[in-house]
Amino acid sequence: MPAITVARATATALAAATLAAAVPASAAAAPVPRVDLTVLVVDDGGGAVDAIVSELQNTGVPYRTVDLTDPDRPVVNAAFLSDTVSGRPRAKYQGVVVPDEDPFGADTAAGAAENAALFAYERTFAIRQVDAYTWAHPGVGLEYTDNGGYAGVLDGAGSAVTAAGRGGPFGYLDGPVAFEDNSPLITESYGYAGRPREGFTSYLDTPVGDDGGRASLIGEYAHDGRRELVVTFAYNRHQRQFRVLARGIVEWLTQGIHLGQSRHYFSVHVDDVFAPDARWDTERNCTPGDIDCVGGGEESDPIRMTAADAEYAADWQRSSGLTLDMVHNGGAGEEWKAEHGGSDPLTDRLLADRAQYRWINHTYTHPFLGCVQDVSVVPWKCAADGAGNTRWTSRSEISSQIRDNHDWAVRKGLPVDRSELVTGEHSGLKTLPQQPQDNPNLAGALADNGVKWIASDNSREPQQRSVGSALTVPRHPMNVYYNTGTAAEMADEYNWIYTSAADGGSGICETNPASTCLPGPLDTATGYADHIVPQETRIALGHVVAGDPRPHYVHQSNLAEERILYPVLDNVLADYRALFADSAPLVNPRQRDIGTELQRREAWNKALADGKVTAYRIGDTVTVKAPSGVSAPVTAPEGTRKQLLLSTAVFGSAYAGARSAWTTPELLQSAITLKLPA
Repeated sequence: MPAITVARATATALAAATLAAAVPASAAAAPVPRVDLTVLVVDDGGGAVDAIVSELQNTGVPYRTVDLTDPDRPVVNAAFLSDTVSGRPRAKYQGVVVPDEDPFGADTAAGAAENAALFAYERTFAIRQVDAYTWAHPGVGLEYTDNGGYAGVLDGAGSAVTAAGRGGPFGYLDGPVAFEDNSPLITESYGYAGRPREGFTSYLDTPVGDDGGRASLIGEYAHDGRRELVVTFAYNRHQRQFRVLARGIVEWLTQGIHLGQSRHYFSVHVDDVFAPDARWDTERNCTPGDIDCVGGGEESDPIRMTAADAEYAADWQRSSGLTLDMVHNGGAGEEWKAEHGGSDPLTDRLLADRAQYRWINHTYTHPFLGCVQDVSVVPWKCAADGAGNTRWTSRSEISSQIRDNHDWAVRKGLPVDRSELVTGEHSGLKTLPQQPQDNPNLAGALADNGVKWIASDNSREPQQRSVGSALTVPRHPMNVYYNTGTAAEMADEYNWIYTSAADGGSGICETNPASTCLPGPLDTATGYADHIVPQETRIALGHVVAGDPRPHYVHQSNLAEERILYPVLDNVLADYRALFADSAPLVNPRQRDIGTELQRREAWNKALADGKVTAYRIGDTVTVKAPSGVSAPVTAPEGTRKQLLLSTAVFGSAYAGARSAWTTPELLQSAITLKLPA
């Protein structure tokens, strides 16, 4: 089991001098303590603790939970918290998350004893404590709310990071942090804003009263040799105000060095490039030409980008700073060209701008690559042979679709990566309820063509899994429909799906437990801009600020005609950049890099779950032992350097005021050492 060792300069709060000072004078000559890089979570089952746990999980920070509702839980005493290893005092946890400032209940002898043990531990080893949600009162360093503060609903409230917050754990935030107010019908957040007392430093505050004063919502309370991060508003793991603050909470808790790392990702796949997409029929409430649209009738004109749309897309990319992934069907484009007099200005324009995009194989003509579909019934079913066996698209057909499209792209000079693939409709992969298993011919065809990363639908399969030697890359579908080119079409189809039968909709929202109904139909003239765009912006930005690397996918039709995708993308980018400082830019990875990130996370999480990771700090050195071949995510302060065999190099990459990387021991080394410059 190789070791990874990380060291820091004594200027940080984690330096040996700080730890030594925390030890009683009588023990000053004792060895510098060892502090294990694991967070202790005291869990009362509430949403606030759960939210912080979600951040630890998502970023790869190890933690141990003490469930307060479990009658058989361990007693938190000195032996639970610390011991001695090889003659050296050991703190078993680098930080503590508790429900509030009285985690075990001081009104009982047992609870008071556990509190006393925990607080003594924190003083001895300079361990920090997060009070996940409490109220404003002197016991946490705040005035009562009736002394110039506020208690009540915070929906829609504005708050701002203070100068101390910007200079400390929340320096990655730029603009105001608004509390979500997604529905006027329910209270989404409640809290207390208290004015600081002595020893309290506010990191996030909000206006109170009419005198221009401000009161704290998050701050640090230094007292009695301990430090507590005091949070005085309710939240859950999904709310944006928590998600944007979560990084700072963990950085404060761990004093800036921990296992795990965090980035904000946003990638957008545009499917069906070069191909046309069928159009929603606002009269029949279906898409003529689709197998589920019954009743005959003429197909509407399909939706396909023009050369002007392609030129607009290239210009938008340059101005927005976001690169789109063009998921293309070369054969479908050739068919279009042949059917339209042998000329195709769209393809000419896209090929002229080929270097500005990323390109992903979407098969040559976009066929369904799963079972052979029996479309004589609605919904369709898998066709069977005479013996009742499922009929499958053959390995040779799947392979030719992949190969022919790749070869076409190479001939056209597109910078494609053979290892990446998106099948049409994610076909070939299992599709419930009709096709509960992968096409058994799919894995072989992927191997035939060197495919290592195949896209899947995150709404069906959110977890990465193997398909033969390939791995899936789940993609988030955006509710900007493939069969709409105008805002009115989009609102009309949205109404059909999300309004009750009594309001003229399909009623699906009434029968599907995973759905909800609109209170009434959207105005087709304004509903897209007023309702759908803000909602899709919120959902996509929620994925981004949660550190989810999975890409979002839309279709070329959404870049055509009224170009309805751009308002969503523009809002996501604008909202993100208004919230975050330049030190925390959006990361825009391609499919293979997203797949690698998910693969690393899975291996790391398994190593943690299996108890095969040991990590600890002794003075200014951190050692991480992980299974061979498993990369460890490590976050350290900005300015640290990595000790190589004979020289040093900058460690990792800069993000949000820290340095971080997936790392393993260097060749001929069993340890990695990182140091801050003098």
